[in-house]
Amino acid sequence: MSAHPQTTSLLEPVPQLDLAAQYAAIGAEIRSAVERVLASQQFILGREGAALEEEIAQLSGAAHGVGVASGTDALILALRACGVQADDEVLIPPFTFVATGSAVSALGAKPVFADIRPDTYNLDPSGLARRVSPRTRAIIAVHLYGLACDMDPVLDFGRARNLRVIEDNAQAIGAVYKGRRTGSMGDAACLSFYPTKNLGAYGDAGMVVTNSGEMAARLKSLRNHGQSSKYVSSEPGWNSRLDEIQAAILRVKLRNLPEWQRARQTHAAAYTKLLLGIPGVAPPLVGEGFEHVFHQYTIRVERRDALQEFLSERKIGSAVYYPVPLHLQPLYASLGYQAGDFPHAEHAAQEVLSLPMYPELRPEQIARVAEAVSEFVTR
Repeated sequence: MSAHPQTTSLLEPVPQLDLAAQYAAIGAEIRSAVERVLASQQFILGREGAALEEEIAQLSGAAHGVGVASGTDALILALRACGVQADDEVLIPPFTFVATGSAVSALGAKPVFADIRPDTYNLDPSGLARRVSPRTRAIIAVHLYGLACDMDPVLDFGRARNLRVIEDNAQAIGAVYKGRRTGSMGDAACLSFYPTKNLGAYGDAGMVVTNSGEMAARLKSLRNHGQSSKYVSSEPGWNSRLDEIQAAILRVKLRNLPEWQRARQTHAAAYTKLLLGIPGVAPPLVGEGFEHVFHQYTIRVERRDALQEFLSERKIGSAVYYPVPLHLQPLYASLGYQAGDFPHAEHAAQEVLSLPMYPELRPEQIARVAEAVSEFVTR
């Protein structure tokens, strides 16, 4: 039975994400960090950015960090540093944010799609052999929703064919795969600090982490107009530098990230306990050896759009990441892909729904969301 309209109108909204709750807890520290940068009057390539690079590299289990202006720039620069050029091909999953593909396109290279696994939404390594060609130069493995891609077979495939492997770690900072942190396994890994991420700035920001000193040096040149020394540029580059204010904010947040991660995992466990057994609802799968950090808590349900509307009527936020797979985006119409080419990605795009997930979520809110999902499915 649906809630009485008057009762529904009195309910407190449960947003899909609540950044204001986070700021309420750490606002004083954030303001102090920003004031410190303002007093220094050093805003680009300073001490805060250098310290953050070391701290993020350590968290990721990598030797080097190179701060850049956004997660998209991180992908573009990592691809360039891995030797990707115009007319090369890069293997990527079609079920991801468009930046994964558009970074490839920005270099004049061609994204070549390989389908996902229906249970994890991440790249299916078994499909790579059918998609590789003599023009393939790299693979981008996306760690979607906070869960690592199955990296061992991807890395083995890359090594056997001399392909670079880049981790798109925009959504999974701190996640673990068989004892290794995401960001530590590929030739390079790309992070986004977009405000909605588990570790989010107050604007655009990103980073590339790598275990290669040579690649880190090249990335530092590429992000700064290709300069090998001041006012001497050895190749075309970008203006893509992580500014000091964002770095200082991220350093404050980084100190809180372990606690926030534990809270997300606790919330996910509560959701799963409540949702397991509801007919037609598939909670996230976390396999043995994987530690999920739940950037999103994403369920799968056949009547997804109707459920989203049902939740909205009850003041419960939700989001669809992502409704149109890359091979069906207008951007890639010229590549000639058709509906049905990557069925697992297409079915996921029609059925996934991300429920409210943020560290400050309360148990009663989780219970209310799960109850609404159950009511919709069983009515």
